Amino acid sequence: MGTNKKLKSREKTFLAIVIPIVLLFFCFNTLPLIKGIIYSFTNYKGYGDYDWVNFRNYIDLFSDERVGKSYLFTFKLAICTTIVVNVISLIMALALNSKIKFKTTLRGMYFVPNVLGALVVAYIFNYFFTYIVPAIIKQPSILANENYAWIGVMIVCAWQAIAMNTIIYISGLQTVPLDVYEACAIDGASGWKKFKNITFPLIIPFFTINMVLCMKNFLMVFDQIMALTKGGPGQSTESISFLIYNNGMSGGQFGFQSANAVVFFAVVVLISLLQMGILNKKEEQL
Repeated sequence: MGTNKKLKSREKTFLAIVIPIVLLFFCFNTLPLIKGIIYSFTNYKGYGDYDWVNFRNYIDLFSDERVGKSYLFTFKLAICTTIVVNVISLIMALALNSKIKFKTTLRGMYFVPNVLGALVVAYIFNYFFTYIVPAIIKQPSILANENYAWIGVMIVCAWQAIAMNTIIYISGLQTVPLDVYEACAIDGASGWKKFKNITFPLIIPFFTINMVLCMKNFLMVFDQIMALTKGGPGQSTESISFLIYNNGMSGGQFGFQSANAVVFFAVVVLISLLQMGILNKKEEQL
């Protein structure tokens, strides 16, 4: 009897904890998603009445030049930033995992950017790019140039993302057995051969995690765009997320941008699944 009472008490406690969380998740995640899908089939402007337009919003997406430009910009930014972040993060992880002085202090220092809010970091860099850099190099701000403003956005995204990626790579490097390195040293393997044939194949699961998370996060870039360029100059740095927010909330295109959001969600999921499939096959080969 005592055991049954304890089990019932645990079940009640479990339900008391889980049910509020499930309700909150449904209210603030699932319900808005369902409503967004519904609105994507309407001409809703964000206020007032609306009519059903069936698949017209989805058809119009493929002929909208602004939407196409935002997708091209977002893909370019995500791909370039993902490469930059993973290269720098891996180099830093290798350095911080080696026998250097003040290793613990350095790990704490470089992780600070990840603790700061994205908007705070972006506004600081906005001031840096707008006033400090031009005063030093005697050139206009990079954020005012249609051809190079995206590089400023990439720098800010990479600066903040490198910290977490480096932590993941360090965790991967610590799983590599020291015996393997000792055997390589006996065989006379150089630093590059050691990395290529031993280190990287053993940490490739962590490489997969970083690549998928980076690509997903940079495809959904928003805060940095909002604080640095607001999509300018001339819509040259308008990401998909920023376009959905800007035109959906204040541009009277709530229904149309809801359709854009649904398509974008599907694109992000598809890219993540493709990455996982390709990189998992690579893991099996190695």
